[in-house]
Amino acid sequence: MNLETTYMGLQLPSPLVVSASPLSEDIANIRQMEDCGAGAVVLFSLFEEQIQHDAEELEHYLHYGADRFPESLSYFPDLGEYRLGAEDYLDHISKASQAVDIPIIASLNGISTSGWRRYAAEFQQAGADAIELNVYQIPTDPQLNSQQVEQVYLDVLQAVKQQVDIPVAMKLSPFFSSPANIITTLDKAGADGLVLFNRFYQPDIDLQEMAITSKLSLSESAESLLPMRWIAIMCGKVNASLAGSTGIHTADDVMKMLLAGADVVMLCSVLLKNGVAHLTNIRDGLVGLMQDKQYESLAQLRGAFSQQKCANPDAFERANYLKILNSYGLTSTFE
Repeated sequence: MNLETTYMGLQLPSPLVVSASPLSEDIANIRQMEDCGAGAVVLFSLFEEQIQHDAEELEHYLHYGADRFPESLSYFPDLGEYRLGAEDYLDHISKASQAVDIPIIASLNGISTSGWRRYAAEFQQAGADAIELNVYQIPTDPQLNSQQVEQVYLDVLQAVKQQVDIPVAMKLSPFFSSPANIITTLDKAGADGLVLFNRFYQPDIDLQEMAITSKLSLSESAESLLPMRWIAIMCGKVNASLAGSTGIHTADDVMKMLLAGADVVMLCSVLLKNGVAHLTNIRDGLVGLMQDKQYESLAQLRGAFSQQKCANPDAFERANYLKILNSYGLTSTFE
């Protein structure tokens, strides 16, 4: 069974891509990901806050005591000591890329262009095969309009693209007034890949402690329907590769995302829950589904149920909404 696919111009042996998570902090895990069927690995993210902290730390020590006396030079620290976060990440990229044959995709998480230009270039030098930009922005300012919000994504993309030759993917949230517009805009601006969608973690209120809390909630398969819908709508309308992300837990979820038009699927929660070895089960399940449906390669099935190719294009739009509600109403009448 041929599971080969192309993502952002990179040749992958499988459409199963491990998305950014703590699992990739261990080189042994990355090797196991390759052995169990991963086509590529997105490393855990380097956060803008880490870059900013490194810069502020360095600035402080470079100037501390400089106006006192000649011995002030002794205040200067070992530069590496105050850049451990970023420097360690670069070292990890290098080790990961040497450890496996599948592509290693570095990840940057933030909302501004400061520091990203430099580190994107260093990612490439360290051996990253591509970069994923995870713009984690919560626009809470009422004075910030949709055009300004979208411009942040464009500015970040263009800043990084100017510094590297390797492919660059944008990981988007679903919370745009017009997802189709921002997807096509980023495609025209040079995005090599578009990851649909980012999953923002939500704060909660602890009634026992009467405090705001944050906790990690793993995704569920039902959440894959939102990215699947937009991939189906955008398949064939953009040049950038499309990656399905969020809620992909089973071989069925993978198959559906590929039929909708995804080039690759991103896996995270399912591996955090079941371990890296579970990749083998998903891969074997996908092969079984393809054999059952008589597909010999991903090229045959990819996009077969996209909006452009399916028998009922309205199923991905508003017309399907009324049908679902009417169906539920008729069913509930007899219960």
